[in-house]
Amino acid sequence: MFFDDPYQHFFRPLTGKYREQVVECLRLLYERLYTAKADYGESLGREQILEIFSEALTRAPQLDGDDRGEAGTPGNHASATTREHRFRNLREQAGWTLNSLLEAGWLEKQVDSATLTATYPFSRRGRLFTQPLVEVNSARVRTRHRNTRNTLNALEAFAARGEIHDLIDAWEYSERIVADFTDMIAELEERKRELVREVEAQLLVQQATDEFFSFMESRFQPDLAIRLSADSVEKHRDAIGRVIARIRRKDRERKAEWERRLRQLLPEFVEEGRSLLWLMLDTIEDRMRRACEVKLPALRRALQGFTKRADIIIRQLSYINSQAEGQFADLSQQLGERDDRDKLLGSLGDQLGGFQLRLFDPKQTQLWQRQRREPVNTRVEEAVELGEDNRRDILLQQMLDQAFNFNSADLRDYLARALRGGRRVHSSELPLESARDLLAMSHALEAAAVSQGGGPAVTVEFTGGTASNDYFAAYDEYYLELKESD
Repeated sequence: MFFDDPYQHFFRPLTGKYREQVVECLRLLYERLYTAKADYGESLGREQILEIFSEALTRAPQLDGDDRGEAGTPGNHASATTREHRFRNLREQAGWTLNSLLEAGWLEKQVDSATLTATYPFSRRGRLFTQPLVEVNSARVRTRHRNTRNTLNALEAFAARGEIHDLIDAWEYSERIVADFTDMIAELEERKRELVREVEAQLLVQQATDEFFSFMESRFQPDLAIRLSADSVEKHRDAIGRVIARIRRKDRERKAEWERRLRQLLPEFVEEGRSLLWLMLDTIEDRMRRACEVKLPALRRALQGFTKRADIIIRQLSYINSQAEGQFADLSQQLGERDDRDKLLGSLGDQLGGFQLRLFDPKQTQLWQRQRREPVNTRVEEAVELGEDNRRDILLQQMLDQAFNFNSADLRDYLARALRGGRRVHSSELPLESARDLLAMSHALEAAAVSQGGGPAVTVEFTGGTASNDYFAAYDEYYLELKESD
């Protein structure tokens, strides 16, 4: 059935006065995820979704029957001004739209168990129903087939005959390759969740096994296996690159004729100073690269995760079933009832005496951590001049930071000034003329050690006693003596 959980109220967001704004949000999000504007290696989080929806809400009008006049005339201004506003700003309305689409089943919330970050992709049904909404106002030429081999065949036909429609077909085929991969990955994830839910609800090994093999026979073999072998983007990527290079090497007259025909057929894509022919060829190459480097590995990981999850569930259920119906429990019970069980267990222990337990080598075990992307703030804010209070706070903070800044050069200067009157000085005779001298005195021993680097050699001789002054309750007494250099 279609209208079941979580799709019981699937079309509710498309009713009411906000329906046009919700449709615009779906269109713009679809473009950011599946069209040429998409970054296929990025998963959109909540903040990015809210930014996209805020942009869409500024484009679409809010429909309200109370604001319309009769026979196409403008509505009553008083009723429009007195209308109740439900949201305070666009961000609040974008959050409400996101929650509505999540509740209705258009979007899904997926949480990464490793980083605990949430992403909001389309559900499979949400993507299938959003695609017609995008194509209603789309100026693109749609074709019937969607696979990598059709892209290669159309490019080869264009290179051989020069028919401009073959290039347009190849351009459309290449865009649908990524959409096909995304649909397959979403279906695998949905199948995996359905398998877990059904097993948790019924705990039937035979049914879970039959559904798994039914999916592998009906969906994997006729479609996914072809995508990973005969129709693999990796297999045809080099061939497509060679055909594109051959098209680029054609003579200038033919390329000029192709450019003129493209501008006649697709005037909505014409931009001053940009070649449509080069745009299409570069776009096809970029889509093939992203399909090979991003989507195909993601499909393999999704398929591996699905098969691994099915294998784990079937193994667990088989183990539970064998525990309940197998002979292991009966044999254990029979062993416990025998009188000579101690003798049997003792002989078994003697036979297992040569058993050795080996642990994993820690050097061969590595923990792989996923690299997290640092968020980039793309908002543009106006430059604001600092006020007098802010400038004063910054100046005071700089002065405080520099007040206790002490380096090796200052220590050497203090040591040279202390030994300026003679070759030997007592710790109580060290100069204390300023706060920086007080800091230097507390590091006098360090100053003597630092002086070994380039200045005169200084030795420290402790007397064993202690002294005090106005600043230190107690400090060791010692002599600093200047030694002659070699």
